[in-house]
Amino acid sequence: MKLSVIIVNYNVRYFLEQCLLSALKALRGIDGEIIVVDNNSVDGSVEMVQRKFPDVICIANQDNTGFSKANNQAIKISKGEYVLLLNPDTVVEENTFELCLNYLNNHPDTGALGVKMIDGSGKFLPESKRGLPTPEVALYKMIGLNKIFKKSKRFGKYHMGFIGENETAEVDVLAGAYMMIRKSVLDKIGLLDETFFMYGEDIDLSYRITQAGYKNIYFPQTSIIHYKGESTKKMSVNYVFIFYRAMVIFAKKHYKGKNARLLIFFINTAIWGRALLAVVQRFISKSWIYFADVALLAIGLLAIKDYWEEHIKLFHTFSPKLVYLHFPYYILIWISALYINGGYKQPWSARRVLRGVFTGSVLIIAVYGLLPEELRYSRGIIVIGSIWAAISLLGIRLLAHYFQYKNFRLGSGTETKTVIVGAQGERERVMQLLKSGMQPVHFLGYVSTVDETTNDEVLGKLNRLDDICNIYGVNEVIFCARDVSTADTLNWMKKIGSGKVHFKIVPEERYFIIGSHSKDLNGELFTEEIRFALNDDYNCRNKRLFDVLSSLFFFIFSPVLVWFSNGIGKYYQSVYSVFRKRKTWVGYDTTVGTDHLPKLKSGVFTVSDQHQSELDGRTREKLNFFYAKNYHPEIDLAIVWKNLFQKR
Repeated sequence: MKLSVIIVNYNVRYFLEQCLLSALKALRGIDGEIIVVDNNSVDGSVEMVQRKFPDVICIANQDNTGFSKANNQAIKISKGEYVLLLNPDTVVEENTFELCLNYLNNHPDTGALGVKMIDGSGKFLPESKRGLPTPEVALYKMIGLNKIFKKSKRFGKYHMGFIGENETAEVDVLAGAYMMIRKSVLDKIGLLDETFFMYGEDIDLSYRITQAGYKNIYFPQTSIIHYKGESTKKMSVNYVFIFYRAMVIFAKKHYKGKNARLLIFFINTAIWGRALLAVVQRFISKSWIYFADVALLAIGLLAIKDYWEEHIKLFHTFSPKLVYLHFPYYILIWISALYINGGYKQPWSARRVLRGVFTGSVLIIAVYGLLPEELRYSRGIIVIGSIWAAISLLGIRLLAHYFQYKNFRLGSGTETKTVIVGAQGERERVMQLLKSGMQPVHFLGYVSTVDETTNDEVLGKLNRLDDICNIYGVNEVIFCARDVSTADTLNWMKKIGSGKVHFKIVPEERYFIIGSHSKDLNGELFTEEIRFALNDDYNCRNKRLFDVLSSLFFFIFSPVLVWFSNGIGKYYQSVYSVFRKRKTWVGYDTTVGTDHLPKLKSGVFTVSDQHQSELDGRTREKLNFFYAKNYHPEIDLAIVWKNLFQKR
């Protein structure tokens, strides 16, 4: 056998399915096999592989063994002369395997080979080729010189920027996302080091290959898509510690003496520096609007006070208590009212902001009316302060929205202008798929792979896709994989991909769309950009508010209601558990997988409890999905009222 393709999967079912479809096409005419090792996924990955790809060897681990150990499991049973380590979130061209095998056959001194990788927006991924993380390279990366002098042989060695992205060359390190290795080399140097749970194992393996006298070759004559869904993870503290600790393991294993100590020092410095940076950036990204609101309100109230003293009270000053006691609680009430009314929910809404300011102003006036006479300073300041609050808080959101989306339409992001590329039948199927997902799509028209002069919805042929995107301002292109080859898809992504155009692919006869920005997983029949209501802080607050208020209601009126319930003990236990946030009134049906849905506490009742008949697993999955997607407190009220007082 010539080639064994090994894919380690963990909870990326739909990416895995698309990866397998592309790998099977690339294996046509090659004596090969595909081995999938699943690290205890809970999203139905194993069932999908077994049902849809019966010829694929599937190893289902009962726990997450890590990337290295899972790959080793497959390598040990593989039969190929060459082994390919392939990430599940990749798409390969139809001739990728053939071109790589031809190169390896003609260059016996090559131990391993990697290819050019692009992300889901068509951008080249610099980690396609890397240098060895020596102390010097680590230092230049830490202080950012590798980004300033990308093409320098000294400073740019981390990503070997001095080697062109289209230049075949010998490199130090290949990416584990696509790494084709001679089986004989692995027999000589050993398998992946299982000390590396995640990250770093590709650096270690690449280094051992070169130490054994073989070359690592970067081969850009073919490309793959690697959906890099790690941009947000890289700003998480957990990622920082896992990644850099892998570098420490590498340093201790391969470097001795001063070099090892120096590299470990740089790595530990980077760990704490990046961890601190991650915490600060996350805090700023989530909290800046609160600080901006407080500052605007404080500045406005102080300016109003000064004006009032000079022009209204005729130079009679207010008591310092107005500034140090009253202004803080004015601001606190406005901010709290804004929060409760969804004024911090994105996308921002003028209606929610104004409603929050109005609610806060009413509360402030109510408090003002309860104060003793000597602490009532001026209703006028409250009224004018309310006007300032409405103008300033709405204004800062309009300004921030403009900088992000280049328009002042709060509640809307960048307008998506979509074209679908493919033949007529498949295009219409994709359009129905988009509609079934209830997505707001600004559909411009179709791009055909054949001549269709009589169809008014066809904007042109595929060979003019770049012109079509420029003329019509297209910023989303959906390729039908049945009609457009992966090679053509990648070529167009590289040609017109600049970050402004988003690309998506619909696999043939599949009911999901793989996009360029996320690894969020959804149920079949829906696109990958479905927005779950329960991912929204505003809806989560409403759900918790319903739990608290309903628990209080059930407790207050328990002397009457408990006699209509299913049992006194169960009644009070449920009310107590929900009020203390140990449970929620309504949760998912956990007899089926829910890992791909927003997290919820276990429920006193489940979404399936609204039905008396027996439900199959697929129906239960759908009920969970629709509950998470379309959540509203009325759903909880109906389920709780029906089940809490229903005799069983």
